[in-house]
Amino acid sequence: MLILTNRNHKTGGKYPKDDFPSPIVEGHQSARENNMPRPSKTLSDACQSWLKSCERNELERSTMKAYRSHARIHIEPKIGDLLLTTLSRGDVRDFMDDLVDNGVSLAQVKKIMVSLRAILTEAVEREWASHNVAAEIKVKRSARKDGKRVVVPTKHEIRSIIENAPASHRAMFITAIFTGMRISELRGLAWEAVDFDRKVIRVCQRADEYCEIGLPKSRAGTREIPMAPTVFSELSIWQKNAPESALGLVFPNSVGKVQNYSNIYNRVFKPMLVAEGIVGENGQAKFGIHALRHAAASLFIEQAWNPKKIQTLLGHASITMTMDVYGHLFENAEEDVSMFEKLDRELMDAGVSETLCMGFSPCG
Repeated sequence: MLILTNRNHKTGGKYPKDDFPSPIVEGHQSARENNMPRPSKTLSDACQSWLKSCERNELERSTMKAYRSHARIHIEPKIGDLLLTTLSRGDVRDFMDDLVDNGVSLAQVKKIMVSLRAILTEAVEREWASHNVAAEIKVKRSARKDGKRVVVPTKHEIRSIIENAPASHRAMFITAIFTGMRISELRGLAWEAVDFDRKVIRVCQRADEYCEIGLPKSRAGTREIPMAPTVFSELSIWQKNAPESALGLVFPNSVGKVQNYSNIYNRVFKPMLVAEGIVGENGQAKFGIHALRHAAASLFIEQAWNPKKIQTLLGHASITMTMDVYGHLFENAEEDVSMFEKLDRELMDAGVSETLCMGFSPCG
């Protein structure tokens, strides 16, 4: 019988648990230990690392402002001190529900969650966390939010805006109404992107809240939009009267630079609505400039254009986004009834015809 002593002591054909040979060689760690996240890192650590990565990538100032706001106001105060090694899907879900319960809008919750997922991706890449616990957690639309719909100007209000817009902004507002372009895209629009020969506008840049020119909000934001005859005419006239701009802007301010959004709204758009009686119950302007984009979408839908085409024109990243915002405008109760009546007639008439053929008369 073979008897081994010390670490090689063998009894009954097995090694004692404490004496089992270790596969780890001194000075080296196992692959498993190399992949283990560091236990001392918190979500705040990952958050700050992510923000620095964003800064290195030279993101727009407005984007960085939003990211810092998400981190400083929402993420770090609530869950920043949690260890990444113990952070669970339940923690993330509780955080998201807490945002909703505290009155944060659904749209804002979605943006905050996008930031949180990016932060945790940063943690995984730095091996501070083993996986992204927020990756599969989705923001669900609550029943009480479903009834909230966008404010769409009526046709009477649209005509009033077109007829009463001051000369300085008439072409801008008309272009917004007929194209659905965002105000940031209009503020950043350059003449080189207005193709009068092909009668299209190429959306390829926008102006942010700091009046800095950058790329559209998403890849889908880069698009071509046909010019309606009214837009073509207005822009042709405006080109001869617009202020000179070293940036080549279509709608610059008086010194040729990017217009400030607040100035457009507070000095031009809002006073115009109030003067024309387009106001809410409080006597204030009924809607903001973004409502012109909603007006365009409603006009597109009224023309029975394909939803996918409308998504492309509006520059939405997905058809889901288009339907979430404007789905109710596709609804037409009278048209639905008419469709079902037509379905009924075609089905039942065909059934009667087949019955006659089978039972009473030859069918050719």
